Amino acid sequence: MAISELPNSRTEADGSAVLRVLSYNVRSMRDDEDALARVIRACDPDLVFVQEAPRFFRWRKHAARLAAKSELVMLSGGATAAGPMLLCSLRATVERTEDVLLPLTPGLHRRGLATAVVRFAGARVGLVSCHLSLRQDERYAQAGMVLDRVAALGTPYALVAGDLNEGPGGPAFRRLAKELQDGWEVSPWGGEHTSTPADPHQRIDAILATPGVEFLGCGVPTDLDPADLRAATDHLPVLAAVRVPATP
Repeated sequence: MAISELPNSRTEADGSAVLRVLSYNVRSMRDDEDALARVIRACDPDLVFVQEAPRFFRWRKHAARLAAKSELVMLSGGATAAGPMLLCSLRATVERTEDVLLPLTPGLHRRGLATAVVRFAGARVGLVSCHLSLRQDERYAQAGMVLDRVAALGTPYALVAGDLNEGPGGPAFRRLAKELQDGWEVSPWGGEHTSTPADPHQRIDAILATPGVEFLGCGVPTDLDPADLRAATDHLPVLAAVRVPATP
């Protein structure tokens, strides 16, 4: 479905905020960086939950360049969170950020979380960008750590998004969806499958939210340039429009 069919970002009369939220695995920006930025700009997000952000030599420079090309700013994460990162528009007022490293399993890639608390007008919301393990038992444990981190943010509402490395039937995905709303299940819009751009056949990326956040649509935009999607990275982006109530 066309991106234009999703509600535009706005502030409601009651102080609640309608936000466009994007989740995207960018494969360390090893592919076509300009195509990647064009995809992000076309989605016109307020928030981008990035996975596999640059982590090595001059990673901050690369991440800042992606933010600038996408007409956004860096919020948190990157190498200091072992890959997850958050970008935001200037519409956000930042309250705090924290990069969290998860326990290391010897022989496996280190995982982490990029987290923040931000305000959009009267709405205060916590954010967690994650990329779960390739190994099932570690992935399940990390899902629990994500939920613990959401609780520790101390916000009335929170958004969690990332590459979960398993489909909705997997135990880690189910653990998250038991406590959080799965945007695709609540308000499906666009395409379902996020991997791979050349052959979409599985939904391993998701945007989730705590109760009280209203999903107005969530899925893979179907009107983006297919050539850009194939050139940008090895995942498809997940875009959602949500309404976050005003914080009392």
